[in-house]
Amino acid sequence: MSTESLFQQDAYLKSCAAQVLASSDAGIELNCTVFYPLGGGQPGDSGWLRTDDGRSVRIVDTRKGEQGRILHIPEVKPPDLGVGGAVVAAIDWERRYAHMRMHTALHLLGSVLRFGVTGGQIASDKSRLDFDTQEEIDRDRVTNALNQLIRADTTVTSEWITDEELSRQPELIRTMSVRPPVGAGRIRLLSIPGVDLQPCGGTHVARTGEIGPMQVTKVENKGKHNRRVYISWGSTPS
Repeated sequence: MSTESLFQQDAYLKSCAAQVLASSDAGIELNCTVFYPLGGGQPGDSGWLRTDDGRSVRIVDTRKGEQGRILHIPEVKPPDLGVGGAVVAAIDWERRYAHMRMHTALHLLGSVLRFGVTGGQIASDKSRLDFDTQEEIDRDRVTNALNQLIRADTTVTSEWITDEELSRQPELIRTMSVRPPVGAGRIRLLSIPGVDLQPCGGTHVARTGEIGPMQVTKVENKGKHNRRVYISWGSTPS
């Protein structure tokens, strides 16, 4: 039995009722969860599992397990929750929401810099993308273009296509370092109309305006064909 990924249906869910499928040194498995597992450059969620009798287990990370299960990694060895036991799974919403804003901002950054993406990393205070290019990147120009897309307040949605449909549209894959998972029959796309459409299983805001002002803080030359671009929170122009 796999874990139902409620965050794919609604990234704004902060908690859910769940049942324990298993608990081991690897982590706690639930039948459903709002916790996003590490993947695609986005960190795994942290938060709490709470029982009806008042016990609370601090979750410090979330990872993918076997056969579609999701592992909730506790801070310390948890009490025996019991297979079938009921819990409320609640994420650290402030941290998750920062990741959602950052992740969507990186998609906008990729639409400004139309190069192949060779890597990336998301954090709650800053994030980065690596681009396959020799071109010099103007921080101020990219910052201005990025904030124009944010201020446009465009709707961000998800849609699904089949493995076969993706194979007929290879141009949708922008990330060179990580290929979208195939074999499950369908693949989730992030859609920002007129801006970006590509496979992505991460969590995102509903509108670009939720991101808020951003800035390109640094551009590093990481090789002959690699420019690393960092973004962080900006300030509202006076």
